[in-house]
Amino acid sequence: MRVACVIPSRFQSSRFPGKPLADIWGKPMIQRVYERVLKAKTVSSVAVATDDKRIFAAVRKFGGHAIMTSSEHKSGTDRIAEAATYLDLEPSDIVVNIQGDQPLFEPSQIDEVAAPLIADPAISMSTLIYKIIREEEITHPNAVKTVFDKQGFALYFSRATIPYVRDQGLKAEYYKHHGIYAYRRGFLETFTRLPVGALEKLEALEQLRALEHGYKIKVVVTPHDSIEVDTPQELERVKSLLDSATP
Repeated sequence: MRVACVIPSRFQSSRFPGKPLADIWGKPMIQRVYERVLKAKTVSSVAVATDDKRIFAAVRKFGGHAIMTSSEHKSGTDRIAEAATYLDLEPSDIVVNIQGDQPLFEPSQIDEVAAPLIADPAISMSTLIYKIIREEEITHPNAVKTVFDKQGFALYFSRATIPYVRDQGLKAEYYKHHGIYAYRRGFLETFTRLPVGALEKLEALEQLRALEHGYKIKVVVTPHDSIEVDTPQELERVKSLLDSATP
């Protein structure tokens, strides 16, 4: 069983245009992400899926594998689904989606998200969640909250605070969603053909499409948090963290 990691990457961004090529101490962000993927134990191959010639050229320049995809894709999942068609994968093989704006993610998170699909052929999709420590994230809409059942399958994802604690004296644990997914290759094709659901439109959360159509998503609690770079200010935070980690 192969585990192929695909990093969707586009140049346009409303808050940070060109961020995949933003310099982080001498390397573009996309290279930082790519190099961390290579450190994962279970990865058989890695590729960047893009529709931009500048990103394509940058990946080729540092020796990475880049795949040009359509500019018509509405989501990163659609982009990795197209890229997967060029990777000679079997339907049972695993495709891991790593966001190109998380240059500090832990490589072991790839192993964590792929593990349920490796262990159980019946599982088609998995994703990572993290127990919220920073209290402000409990109510922040950019921190997507997750609730799940006793078997570890997602019940719902929301930008709202879930679960809602009605009675005083009760306390909930909150988990936020990390945008790292693993798909069975065959299910990835199925997923991209599903109609967009009402809940997906309302919450602007693509993973709700699977739940709305009756498919299960296995959630894996990771001990690692990760910074998503959506603004130049967050880029400076990443650079500061890398600088402080350098001996």
